[in-house]
Formats: sequence, C-alpha cells, structure tokens
Amino acid sequence: MEMTFGTDFWIGLVKIIWINIILSGDNAVVIALAARSLPPEQQKKAVLFGSGAAVVLRVLLTVVAAKLLALPYLQVIGGLLLLWIGVQLLGEDDEGEGGHDKENGNLMTAIRTILIADLVMSLDNVIAVAAAAQGNTTLLILGLAISIPLVIFGSTMMIKLMERFPIIVVLGAALIGWVGGETMIGDTVLHGAVEANPWLHYAAAVAGAAFVVVVGRWLQRRAFQAKA
Repeated sequence: MEMTFGTDFWIGLVKIIWINIILSGDNAVVIALAARSLPPEQQKKAVLFGSGAAVVLRVLLTVVAAKLLALPYLQVIGGLLLLWIGVQLLGEDDEGEGGHDKENGNLMTAIRTILIADLVMSLDNVIAVAAAAQGNTTLLILGLAISIPLVIFGSTMMIKLMERFPIIVVLGAALIGWVGGETMIGDTVLHGAVEANPWLHYAAAVAGAAFVVVVGRWLQRRAFQAKA
C-alpha cells in the first residue's frame, strides 16, 4: 500500500492531471460545438455523458493506443472523420423544429459525435498519459477520473462563450480541422515523407482547418438559402 500511494504515485497523478488539462482543450471544444444547439437542460446531459464516456474511452484506448497507431491508414481515416465532424458541426442548421423526438435525437447525435471525435483525437494523447502512469492502472483511472470535472467545466465555459461570441464557433470548427489534418499526416505510411519534409505537418493542419471552415460555411449558406 505504501508503494502504491507513495511519492511516485502522487507525482504520477499530478503529471496525468496536468497532461489532461493541456490535452483536453480540443475535446472541450468538440463537446461545446456538439451541444451548443441543444436546449439548456439537454446541453448539461450532453456535456456530462459526453465527458464521462470520453474519459472511459481514454482508459480503454490507453491499453491499445500504441498498437493502433502502428496500423497503416488508421490515422488517415481518423483524420477524415474529424474533418467530416468539423464540417457538420459548423454547417448544421441550429434552428430546427423543436419537437420532443427531435430533441432526443439531437441529444443522442451530440453524444455520438463527441465520442467519435474524442476516440480519434485521444489516440496520440493517451500515449502521453500512459507514459506518466508507468503501468499503474489505479493511477491511470484515478487521474483520468479527476479530469472529468475539468473537461465538463471547459465545455460549459466554451458553450457560454460561443453563445456570446459566434466567431468562436468558427474557430472551434477550424481547430477540429487542424487536428484532423495533423492526425492524417501523422499516419505511419507518411512518416518518411514528413521526416524529409517537416513543413508537411503544418501544411496538412492548415489545409484541414481551411477545408472545415470553407465547406462548413458553404453548407451554412446553402441551408439558409433553402429556408429563405
């Protein structure tokens, strides 16, 4: 017991919490974007369920992340998924008809979007968390569990900021596109090309962000014109 809860344990716990504070920013943005168009009471459910399930996903991913990242084209597929999610979140019509069934459907859609995005974005992140845990499962689970309130707080704050400053919605979608571009260029099949041309990493990230904003804005305008 002394070894489990000794100095190394507490140092590792602080490391994991700190890593999650640094790496959970993009996750909070995704949760806020996915939940922003829901009624206030459903926003809380989406943030709570999405954040909790995302952390559970990270625990499970930590066991297999290194092996998954070695699979060719997996990160390319994951990056494309993030681009699609970013476009959908930016281009969706926020003024849907408010029926009870539609609200339930939106809640489930929001939670599903959060989980898919977090699954992709957490592949790289969990390796850093696993390194800090050094094989201590109790430390890993405890550290990730403590991060849940941090993600919930960050998501709730982002929703309020998005309501007050709509430009943050565009910046949030661009961030998802940026991460999507980084994810694709980080695939194992492109490792040699990136080593030879380091600028490709940033070019892919910028291209991903630009793609999400341009296509998402186009979908917004098309939806607005269809309703006019």
